[in-house]
Amino acid sequence: MKIGEVNAKISILAVVVVGIFAIFLLYTYLLTGESTLLFWGIPMLVLLIVIPLALNYMSQSEYAALEPMYREKARPVRIKMINPAMLGEIVRIEGVVERVYFQFINRPQYLVADRSGEISVKMFTTPREKVKEGDVVEVFGQVMKRYAIAGDPVVNAVSISPVDKTVSTRPSEKKDRQS
Repeated sequence: MKIGEVNAKISILAVVVVGIFAIFLLYTYLLTGESTLLFWGIPMLVLLIVIPLALNYMSQSEYAALEPMYREKARPVRIKMINPAMLGEIVRIEGVVERVYFQFINRPQYLVADRSGEISVKMFTTPREKVKEGDVVEVFGQVMKRYAIAGDPVVNAVSISPVDKTVSTRPSEKKDRQS
């Protein structure tokens, strides 16, 4: 759902929860015939959709407001250079998305790799553009620990977007192109 400049999305998980509760509500109403269940149940079902939509809208609009600052302050780095001493630094990385996790709950996590290594890139909202495995992406974010106080460094992304580049993944591809 497009609200202003923000494309707010409801997670599949939220839709499933609303569907399950709608089935329970309908079943209970058919069993008891009590109309007050519908009087209270239908607004609650609407809230179960509106609240996740509103939270997604707020987080996406906040990230959109932060993106220009991150683009200005970001330091381009290779993934191998990211280490615990860089915690809190704003970085820009480019790489290939090798895996995508947790898109169904609107909190995607990507495994991004360049020729020097790979790193986990976390977002706490849905990205503006659809990002899938194999895409070459540009990431703006802050280096943080995987867990609140422990773990290896990861990038907390404010922006992740596909770029128009191709990356060969196997050395044999170069040989095939040259001959």
